[in-house]
Amino acid sequence: MTAAGPEVLAAEAFRATHGRAPDGVWSAPGRVNLIGEHTDYNDGFVLPFALPHRIAAAGSARADQVLTVSTLGSDDRIQQADPVTIPELAPGADTGWSAYPAGVAWVLRQHGVDRGADLVLAGDVPTGAGLSSSAALECAVALALLGLAGHEDPDGARRAEIARWTQRAENEFVGVPTGVLDQTASMCCVRGHALFLDVRSGDAEQVPFDAAAAGLSVLVIDTRAKHAHSESGYGDRRRGTEQAADLLGVKALRDIGPEGLAAAQHTLPEPLRPLVRHVVTENRRVLDAVELLKAGQLAEIGPLLDASHDSLRDDYQVSCLELDLAVDAARQAGALGARMTGGGFGGSAIALVREADREGIEAAVHTRFEQAGLRAPRMFVGVPSAGAGRA
Repeated sequence: MTAAGPEVLAAEAFRATHGRAPDGVWSAPGRVNLIGEHTDYNDGFVLPFALPHRIAAAGSARADQVLTVSTLGSDDRIQQADPVTIPELAPGADTGWSAYPAGVAWVLRQHGVDRGADLVLAGDVPTGAGLSSSAALECAVALALLGLAGHEDPDGARRAEIARWTQRAENEFVGVPTGVLDQTASMCCVRGHALFLDVRSGDAEQVPFDAAAAGLSVLVIDTRAKHAHSESGYGDRRRGTEQAADLLGVKALRDIGPEGLAAAQHTLPEPLRPLVRHVVTENRRVLDAVELLKAGQLAEIGPLLDASHDSLRDDYQVSCLELDLAVDAARQAGALGARMTGGGFGGSAIALVREADREGIEAAVHTRFEQAGLRAPRMFVGVPSAGAGRA
């Protein structure tokens, strides 16, 4: 794909596809979750930030209720999905990448938005990298369909609500049982901050996170080990935590604090104990990380990142060879802390590094992957960026 941004590419692809300029362009970012993994669907705490990588939706309204969606691939070729009639959409009726925009249209219809549209998508969020390309797509499409139907949200007051709508699209239409972390991050993050979200209450706080000013970088390591929630053990882990909550007589594992962990472990069958241990300790790590960031002690969150990965690897068992290799290589080369990010079973890791050490750590990770006979990872600095909006 060329060096132009996703918004420009989407607009140009729209002109090439439809022979006219779009009525508007909307875009939404991918995300990195700094810490707080697999806690969102347990009513817990998360701390993501938005990436500069985005997916854009250029669109024009139609007079009917037909939705057409095309996407510009990395090979600069435009792929067109079959047109769908919005009132006829139903879960399971669409598969593949086009199920995501169709699912968003299906949810919006239930909220009184069913005007047809022509959409063309373009983006640079790596797919299968655990950086929430699907959530970025859903949020960009939601804002486009809402805007084209005359329901623009200029002050962002409904962003959290729209995020939950797009989560429903992914859960109920596409059939992927994700929590609301990814969509909320894409919709609600702001530049230069991490988003501290209490999933149960919906309370959100923008926590300043300027790693560069502290001489640090968040190195994102895309291992290129593809993951897909719908094809992984993600659903098994979610069902396990829900079963544990039922057995403990609580609404969600959020209700078990560190002080109650030992008693909970004694009550549960062995297979559920490590799942609960991870969720309880991970919630505590998020709270500790937020306090450190507020105190300006960015480097001190490194051990929390390490502990998070170890828990995800050993207790939740959602890591893999490539993620462990990336984390171990970064730690041994001097990272302050490193962990997998996202749902796991592949995707990306992050490492908090001193900027002066970054190139050496990147080289060390490359070397370890080469020695293991693995495909070279893709690495970049994750910079906290703006959330979704109209271009």
